[in-house]
Amino acid sequence: MMTIAEYKPTEILQPFIKAIIIIESGGEQLQNRVLPNTSVALAFCFNGQNSYTENSSLNILPKTTVSGLRKSVRLINYSKKTSTLIVLFKENSAAAFFKEPLYELFEKSISLDNIEHPNEIRMIEEMLCEAKTDIRRVKVVEQFLIKKLNYTREDNIVSAAITKIKQSKGLIRIQDLALDLHMSNDAFEKRFRKVIGSSPKQFASIIRMSSIIHQKSNERFLDIAFEAGYYDQAHFNKDFKLFTGQTPTEFYRGASFW
Repeated sequence: MMTIAEYKPTEILQPFIKAIIIIESGGEQLQNRVLPNTSVALAFCFNGQNSYTENSSLNILPKTTVSGLRKSVRLINYSKKTSTLIVLFKENSAAAFFKEPLYELFEKSISLDNIEHPNEIRMIEEMLCEAKTDIRRVKVVEQFLIKKLNYTREDNIVSAAITKIKQSKGLIRIQDLALDLHMSNDAFEKRFRKVIGSSPKQFASIIRMSSIIHQKSNERFLDIAFEAGYYDQAHFNKDFKLFTGQTPTEFYRGASFW
């Protein structure tokens, strides 16, 4: 049985991190359906092995993985007795920790030692394996992140854009949004991609489908889809399957997801 424990970040990291989570698979192999969301994620597997299934093929994940935003579902496989610490960043905060352009991570999961010094990552991995408690493991990762923190002032324009996209549940024209923020469309897109790790349109599509999935059950999902701007059921079904990996009927039948 999968167990999930959530930890509140230390005070200095609270403006940047949404949650720190430890997932444990116990004595059985498990699969978790991870839907697209708006957080860049950093995962440290300190026991066992994680992998993901894509196009019917199994792909081993690195022990320490950074994942960008996605528009498609990912099926994560946990071997027996696998333990993973996951850091979920707030939408406009991951750029404070990574020098690499976040948009290059879109739809990707890469080993953290591709963008950080490998010796430093190996040291963190060893410390996590040697730690006796999960509280200590959280502290190890927090200390690593505090060291990496390169805080600059919050981008108020991008933050305002996020608020407007969420308020509209993703149903917003990006050109109108840029105009409302007194920016050219090109300048706004570039600024948004740098901070968030996706284009505004991609971000809005994640918000839109998440809103459809989470606010109602299968009984009214077509009505909700039409309210969200879908006028073609085939188009909606295609987007829904890309997002969840299932048809609406299959998904609402009781599929577990995170």
